[in-house]
Amino acid sequence: MQRKHLLFFFFLSVALVFIGRLFYIQILKDDYKLSALNNVIRKEKIYPGRGLIYDRNGVLLVGNQSAYDLMVIPSQIKKLDTIAFCDLLDIDKDRLIQNLKKAKAYSYLKPSIFMKQISKEKFAFIQEKLHEFQGFYPQKRILRSYNFNSASNVVGFIGEASVGFIKENPSYSQGDLIGKTGIEKAYEKELRGKAGAEYHLVDVHNRSKGSYQNGIYDTLPVPGSDLHSTIDIYLQAYGEQLMQNKRGSVVAIEPESGEILALVTSPNYDPSLMIGRDRTRNYSELYLDSINKPLFDRGLLAEYPPGSPFKVINALIGLQEGTLTPRSTYTCHHGFHWGSLHVACHCDTYSPIALRTAISKSCNNYFCRVFKGVIEKYPSAQEGMNAWSNHVKSFNLGRYLNNDLPTGRKGLVPNADYYDRAFGYTGWKAVSTISLGIGQGELLLTPIQMANMTAAIANRGYYYTPHIVKRIGDKPSQDTNFTKAKYTTIDSVHFSTVIEGMFDVFESGTARGSRMENIEMCGKTGTAENPHGQDHSIFVAFAPKDNPKIAISIIVENGYWGSRWAAPIASLMIERYLTDTISRPNLEKRMLQGDLSDEYESQLVKIYGEEVVDKLKVPDETE
Repeated sequence: MQRKHLLFFFFLSVALVFIGRLFYIQILKDDYKLSALNNVIRKEKIYPGRGLIYDRNGVLLVGNQSAYDLMVIPSQIKKLDTIAFCDLLDIDKDRLIQNLKKAKAYSYLKPSIFMKQISKEKFAFIQEKLHEFQGFYPQKRILRSYNFNSASNVVGFIGEASVGFIKENPSYSQGDLIGKTGIEKAYEKELRGKAGAEYHLVDVHNRSKGSYQNGIYDTLPVPGSDLHSTIDIYLQAYGEQLMQNKRGSVVAIEPESGEILALVTSPNYDPSLMIGRDRTRNYSELYLDSINKPLFDRGLLAEYPPGSPFKVINALIGLQEGTLTPRSTYTCHHGFHWGSLHVACHCDTYSPIALRTAISKSCNNYFCRVFKGVIEKYPSAQEGMNAWSNHVKSFNLGRYLNNDLPTGRKGLVPNADYYDRAFGYTGWKAVSTISLGIGQGELLLTPIQMANMTAAIANRGYYYTPHIVKRIGDKPSQDTNFTKAKYTTIDSVHFSTVIEGMFDVFESGTARGSRMENIEMCGKTGTAENPHGQDHSIFVAFAPKDNPKIAISIIVENGYWGSRWAAPIASLMIERYLTDTISRPNLEKRMLQGDLSDEYESQLVKIYGEEVVDKLKVPDETE
């Protein structure tokens, strides 16, 4: 009898569990109710307004505009008139078949995008007849709009999230747009916002018959946060104009904050090419342009030997190590000579010169000897090289900047281990690496690193990590990585003589042709050797000399020497930023009209041959 009771209570318990579960599913749990009504209810995603992007002065750079995606549910398509449908959308039958196959591969029952980013003007015409085609319906979305055709590498662009990205980030779904480059990528989380949803009752033709249960399941979208960048858009645009028909970069930083004022890469592209239905084709053309590389941000990714601007770093290291004083003199006899080794020099100074003059005249012999003195201070070249390398790295060279930009490279600052491996033995000497004394050899820096290096000199020994966003919403950046000063290994007392030498570069030295009467500028010209053609024109500068407001680095590829292109461009950028005017129209005209296209083409011919270059210039229509 007891066993019979146990069986009764067991089956009663099982029945109660099933009844409770059915009650929960059918009465309490709304998700299942919605799932069961999928054939008469359509969920429409409401995309939020993506956060706006402004420049440092509140000028709107990136806004939003309305567009539409045409959605399809393959299982609901009935008797599709393909000719009429193709005429309505202005597509061919092959495109129709291809898009439908893609939609069916995704799901027969779930909606997916059939045609994306239709402008609101064109969609107004489509909407009039869309009800005739079952299984298709519109979904409103937000696209970007650009107020300037500048700074595309800074603001970046958005694109459709990949399958792999969605798998790693489940809060995204097919068709969502995400930041791919620039600020859009770096601040995706802040700009994105949160999507809402509306549930509609639909008839057999998939036409909305009103909201489901008076909208109790609907949710409102939450717009993304607005961002104020550090960029001065008018300085940025001016830099891009000056760099037209040239390859290279301009990076300008505010020394007292590390805020990036301009980040120019040339050639660049119009950001409006990255929106609308032609986006994919436009992106492919830009991506496949292997000659100009408009998607390659030279300011962040290109690595160059810094050349003569690096001499000021070697001077500071020599002063810190006590192997050099402001009064130390060397005599240059057309360069540095050591046995059979000869490093040429064109400083045209044949009497003993001290540090300040050596900087203004850019004497190779002087700085080769400064470098040699630092390395030979130590018992071995290895110890000397490591001491030198640590000083250089304290300027954040040879390292990632750890800033808020989504891309970058660390360059190369060699140490003793590097040369032990490179030479294959440990018996090398200071003269084995003497090219480092003049910023050549194995040393590689990015333009933004050179601008940051210059800001550290302007600040007399410290810098703030360069960054691109000033404020998120109404709140200034609180990231201590950007607000806390980083100090170099060079004591502040050693900077005065070097800065005076950089001042003399404009007053009586290699950049005197770019001097201005009303602004005290400090700079250093450079010529970086290029094995593939003409040398690169390099210049770094800051101004004013006291209480500096801007530090800048300029690189013009194949620009011959620093004073030819880079120094004039730097002085024009500085004048424009500090005074909002240009007092040297002839110099400006020469820079704006300067065209190095022939130089670049001749370089390509030397490398690949004329026949190959001619083919590269003509797009392959079959691609």
